[in-house]
Parts: sequence; C-alpha cells; structure tokens
Amino acid sequence: MQISKILHAGLLYLLTYATWAQQTGSSLTGTIRSEDGEALPGASIRLANSNRGTFADLKGTYQLDNLPAGRHTVVFSFVGYQKLSRVVHLHEGGSTKLNVELKLETNELNAVAVIGRTEVQEVNRQAFNVTAIDAKQLYNSTLDLSSALDRVSGVRVRESGGVGSNFNLSLNGFSGNRVRYFIDGVPMDNFGSSFQINNIPINTAERLEVYKGVVPIWLGSDALGGAINIVTGDRSRNYVDASYSYGSFNTHRSVVNAAVTNKSGFTVRLNAFQNYSDNNYKVTVDAADIYTGAYTPNAVVRRFHDTYHNETVIASAGVVGKRFADQLLLGITLGKNYKELQTGARMVAVFGGWHRRGNIVMPTLKYRKTDLIKGLDVTLNANYNLGKERNIDTLSARFDWYGNSKPNPNGEGRGRSLSEYGNNNGLATATANYRLSDRQAVALSNVFSTFYRKGTDAFNESFTQGSVRPRLNKNVLGFGYTYDEKDKWSTSIFGKYLYQNTPGQTSFSKLGFGVATSYFIRPGFQLKASYERANRLPEANELFGDVELVQGNLALKPEQSQNINLGFNSSFAIKEDHRFLVNANAIYRYSDNYIYSRFNQNQSALVLDNLDGVFTLGGEGEVRYSYKRFLSAGATLTYQRLENRQQYVFDTNGNRVLSPVYKDQMPNIPYFFGNADASITLRDLGQKGSVLNVGYNLLYVHAFWLYWPSRGGDKLSIPMQLSHDLNAVYSLKNGRYNIGLEVRNLTDNRLYDNFSLQKPGRGFYMNLRYFFNSFTL
Repeated sequence: MQISKILHAGLLYLLTYATWAQQTGSSLTGTIRSEDGEALPGASIRLANSNRGTFADLKGTYQLDNLPAGRHTVVFSFVGYQKLSRVVHLHEGGSTKLNVELKLETNELNAVAVIGRTEVQEVNRQAFNVTAIDAKQLYNSTLDLSSALDRVSGVRVRESGGVGSNFNLSLNGFSGNRVRYFIDGVPMDNFGSSFQINNIPINTAERLEVYKGVVPIWLGSDALGGAINIVTGDRSRNYVDASYSYGSFNTHRSVVNAAVTNKSGFTVRLNAFQNYSDNNYKVTVDAADIYTGAYTPNAVVRRFHDTYHNETVIASAGVVGKRFADQLLLGITLGKNYKELQTGARMVAVFGGWHRRGNIVMPTLKYRKTDLIKGLDVTLNANYNLGKERNIDTLSARFDWYGNSKPNPNGEGRGRSLSEYGNNNGLATATANYRLSDRQAVALSNVFSTFYRKGTDAFNESFTQGSVRPRLNKNVLGFGYTYDEKDKWSTSIFGKYLYQNTPGQTSFSKLGFGVATSYFIRPGFQLKASYERANRLPEANELFGDVELVQGNLALKPEQSQNINLGFNSSFAIKEDHRFLVNANAIYRYSDNYIYSRFNQNQSALVLDNLDGVFTLGGEGEVRYSYKRFLSAGATLTYQRLENRQQYVFDTNGNRVLSPVYKDQMPNIPYFFGNADASITLRDLGQKGSVLNVGYNLLYVHAFWLYWPSRGGDKLSIPMQLSHDLNAVYSLKNGRYNIGLEVRNLTDNRLYDNFSLQKPGRGFYMNLRYFFNSFTL
C-alpha cells in the first residue's frame, strides 16, 4: 500500500513537471547598475507580493523565467542603495527587458522614517494588521531592536533596568510569551539568554515587521497576541558595515556586519556584536544601613552590582542563485553573556553576589528555493541550541543599598545557588507555498520544537531532578489559502493545529483558525479586518520556571483568545510637497485561561497562574507629516483596557464567592501611552554628499496600578513616564562615514517600566559608523 502511494505521487509529479515544461510563460531580463554605471552583483530582484525572485550576477545582469503574463511590480534592492519599484506588463511567451539604476542611500537617524510607508510599503499593505519599521534609517544610532520597537503604536517595551536587563514587550495589551519573535521567519524560542532583542543592535536588521493580533501561518507559532519578525534581508553582497558607540555608565557597543559573494555564487556572511555596561546609574530608594539600621527614605544611591556584557558571532557559508537552491547556508551562532543581578522583582531586595552566565552554541541550516516545481516555493530551517546557563549566588551575606554586606550564616532570604544547566532546544521548520494562479495561492507550514533542561545545583540536590523532568515537545501545523487582486482587495484564510507533550505530565492539542481581508477604496486608502481564534500553549519557562525570578507552575492551562482587528491606512499629499500618513486600528480580545504573573508571598519572585477570562478593548492611531525632504514629524497614541472577567473565586474555606476584583482593570499593565517625534534634514552641508539630520523623540506613559484597583489601601501607582531624547547625525561621502550624537532622557526624569525598578537617568552617547560596499570578486 505504501509503495503504491509513492508510485502515485511520483507519477503525479512527472505529469505536473511535463505540463509545466510545455508551457512557455514570460521572461524578464535586464541589468542593475549604480548611477555611476557600476554593476551591482548580488542585487535582489523580486516580484512584489510574491516569493518569486533572483539575484544579479557578477555583471549585474538578471533573468526571471516562466512568469505569468500580466501586470507586475518588480522591486530592486541592494545594500547601501535606495529600493526601486518598476511596473512591467508581460506578454504570454514573450521576453521583456528592464534595465535599472539604483541611487545611493544615506542612512539618517530620522525618527519619522522609522515607521515609513515608502520602503516598507508592500509589507504594510498586507491584509494583516502589520506595521513595518525601516531599520536602515536607524543604523547610525545606538539603539537595539527593542528600543526601535518601542516607537510603534500599540507597543510598549518594559525593561527592569539598563543594558541587558530583563524586558517584557506588550503588544496591544498582550505581553510575555503571547508575543513571539522571529528572525527571517524562524522562531527565536530557543536562542537562550545570550540572544535577546534588547541586546541585538539595530544594524543586524533590514526591517522589523510587527504583526498585531492575527499572525500569518508562515510565521509558524502559537502566538496569541502578535509577532515580531526581524528581517535581515538578502545578504549575498560584498560589503562591510562597522560601528562603535560609547556613552554614559561606561556603555560600549560595537557591530560588524560583512558579506562576500563570488561570481560562482559561493557566499560567506558574518554578523558580530558586543554590548557592555556598568549600569552604575543613580536610583532613588528607601535605604537602611545594614549595620546601624538608620533608615533614609528617598535616598539617592548608585547601583553597584549590575554589570552586563555579551558577545555574539553569527557566521554562515553556502551558495546562492543556484538551480537547486536560491539559498543554501550552513552556519553557527556563538555567543556568551555575563549579568549581575542587583535586585529581585522589587528594589526592596538588594543583592551583591548574585550573577548569571550563559552561552549559545547553535548550528543552523537554511534552504530556500523558488519554483522547485513551477509555482512551488519551499523554505527549510533547522537549528539546535547546545548552550549552557549558570546561576551563581554562593555568598552567605546580606547587602544594603550603600554596598555594605553582612554575614548571613542562617541563610535568611534567598538561598545559595550554584547551578549549571542546559535549556537545550531544537527547532525544525518547513514552509511550502504553491501559486494556483496569478491571484490564488495555498500554503502549508510546520514547526517542531523540543526542550530539555538538564543540570545540577551544588546547594540544591532536587534541581531539575523532581518527579517530572523539564521536557517539552511542541508541533504547530498550519494551512492557508490566499486570494489577492492586486491594489483592490485580498483575503487570507488559515487554520492551525497545535500539539504539545510534557513527558510524564500532560499533553495538549488545540485547533485554531482565522481570516484577514483588506479592500482599497482608492490606491492610498485601505480598509483592513481580521479575526482569529488563537491558542497558546504554556511555555517551558512557565511550566518549569526560569531558574531566576519566575517560579514554575505545572498546573497551567492553555490560553485561548478571540482576536478581532479593524482599521484603515491612508496616505495623501497636498500640493505634492506636503505629505500625510494616517492609520488607526480598533482591537477586541477575549481570552480564556489567561496566563498572568503575580508576586509570590515575599515579593522576591513571580508566580504564573490562570484567570478564567480577560476582556480587552482598545485602539491605536498614528499620524505622520513630511515636507519635501526637509521636515518630518509624527505621533502615535494607544489606549487599551484589559478587564478581569473571572467572576468567582474560592475563599480560604473553599467556598465559591464573587471575586472582589471582578471587572477590575488588569494590574501592572500600561493602558494609555504614546510617542511623538520631529526631525529636520540638511543636505550638502559643508561638502557635496553630506547630510545632517537633527531629531527629537518624546515618550509618554500614563500612570497605572501595580495591584488590583478595587483592593483599596496602598495600590502603589506606577507614576507617569515622560522622556525626551535628542539626536544628531552627520554623514559624509554619501553615507560612507557617519557620526551620531544622542541624549536620552534629557530632563533626567525618573523612569519606571515596572514598579520601583528604576531605569537609567540622563545619558550621553556617541556612535561612529563606516559603510563600504564597492568591492567585487
């Protein structure tokens, strides 16, 4: 029976191939050069809203065969040059020639272009509620990926301190593991502590895609509230991009990105970066001298045990532009980090000897092929993290905020720890997209991941050795259908089947589905709507804890949410020089078995639990304005109400009673916040080819409660946040040499993303960057 199925599949393949071979199709050929007439080998050519594409050869020539007849938008791109779109009309069986010239791009620290609608227009025009950030406009800054995301409407990045601190990204009110992270569509679930978005410099990305609520199936995951996709772009070009920055609190950042591709298609790619900071900024706390007992409210002290550094190298080698593969790369990601922990979940607890070390050793495989058979595009990815983590706190001592320590032989407070363990994760993804016609396509994706924590603790014999070993296997299978009538309307329908197994404990299976649609009233005005019944399975760090500040809970249930998004995008111009962009979105969420965090009894760690229901209703809006290439400004605003809908609870006697916090606003979640920015650009200042950009950014977060509002008493309001940033970048030689200056938190306000966990005050930073891409092999 099995042999019959194989023969049947093989015959079907041969018939499909024979039919395809007999069709003539259309072809598109041409050359890609710079304005100076220089060939641009490795430049990318692709059809908009399609996976069809290729790369230019050593002479800058390209060819795309077997294209469907009709009207197409072709996008040309190359590192260091402005993207270019051209519309062509292809005739059945004919050949069309299209030669283009790309203009050099000057990468400016331009806050308005952060959420631009030009270079990332194709992404933003999807039916999904998605916002794309053009990362290239921030290459001359000292920002990391999380800082760039914090400027997007609906997004709040909450950090517990300075460089390398714990962070939690909130997207339309959903945070934590409800929001998933990807690099070029590959889940980052298993990258470990050495590779997080708040320690990855902005230079590693070409753009960031923020999917809010409904997530397409090609990002295979059980994301409940949205997804962040970090797109590194097609790096099969010859270039070097290096930068170094220095700033307050002895903060150092350096980045080197490089790629070399020869005429035969062999390519080598390298991304390397490091971050270091003493994080010795001043904080305001209620401090007591551990020896005298003298108590000082609102004492101003300096953090003394908060050093952080990480170093990461991402290297790969392989071939591009081959008949058997558009891209085939074998690679390795190596990294390590060192992190001192100054406080617990609140600053009432202070530590002086607790630190963590971690590393990442992760081999990778990437494969991509367009038209494996006509109309079928295939992508495969696999990796396995062999890294280790160490949690070290061997001092039997207590500390105060003045840096004094006192022996603690009785072990009061935190117990000692000397643990070494591996959160070993494996991941394999496969995506197939088949074009049924010019307007229709079907897609299939599958993501399998595995987790196994194994380790020891010299002070805790039961570490990871309990009745249930920390093991987890998960699979996400997705299927989708898309109908796209270009520049008119499009619809995507999809389903997801989730399965998770915890050996020796439990297993879950869930089915979800959704739809996303959009309609263009006119070319510059788009309506969007999407719905998903989404599921999220408990993650390993929720079930087993993170061996730091989160306690595990094996009784957690899967979350389920009904997600609805409604919105519009509009772009228009007044007398051509004055251009406007306006978008707004309304969101509705209702979540069952909502997983939330609360403090444990002594407020030294967080405990995860389920709520029967959480209702979310909110909206977000964005307005941007630009005048020629000189002035630009914009603002975003987000409001979201998350309401507890668990009506009954059990009292201490086991009786079922009405919950005193029923319909309360969910605590410790910002509900009203926004951003504003403005910048001016002066060109050819001092010499031809130079650009001076001066910008301003404002961050506002309204005050919100740490605890349930109706509890009464001291609910400990997290105060209103207001931060002003200034920046200036001067670029020479058409962006080859760049110097940037930044002032963050100009007015030195106290900033808290989490109660009492104070963030750095005013800081000054300088960034030097060199970009070179004119050599060929």
